[in-house]
Amino acid sequence: MSSARPRKKSTPSAAPADAAAPANEPVDTGLLRTLVGYNARRASLSIIALFMERMAVYHLKVVDFSVLSLVAHNPGLTSRQLCATLNVLPPNMVGLIAALERRGLIERRPHPSDGRAMGVHLTPAGVELTAQAEQTAAQLEEDATARLTAAERKTLIRLLQKVYD
Repeated sequence: MSSARPRKKSTPSAAPADAAAPANEPVDTGLLRTLVGYNARRASLSIIALFMERMAVYHLKVVDFSVLSLVAHNPGLTSRQLCATLNVLPPNMVGLIAALERRGLIERRPHPSDGRAMGVHLTPAGVELTAQAEQTAAQLEEDATARLTAAERKTLIRLLQKVYD
């Protein structure tokens, strides 16, 4: 009769703490690179960093730009519609709209078919700033995805939309 117990298989998390790889060794990201979330987040971080850098001249954050662009292409959009489209909570949207209104970029007017709602519209300054910001966004998207062909970029956008739509 053998008194030996079966040995436990070694796993990456079972490695001793003092067995760290030297700092100059490449890091194994094999598993992470197979995950959609990891890859989407890494791509997003690089694009957002470029976005923030280039939109700083307009003093726009991602959500500010999104609101302005939606209003530019959908004049009279309500706060409720903006919240639903951007997945922003109503109290947060109130602050966003107020800040853009204080900057003179948007204005609220009574909605033509819903007496309880206000439609959001760009002011002339908002139209001008949004047009410039949209051109900047288009260029930064081209720059950020320069390693992709036009067809690959279109496919990537379509596939990402399939994930969240």
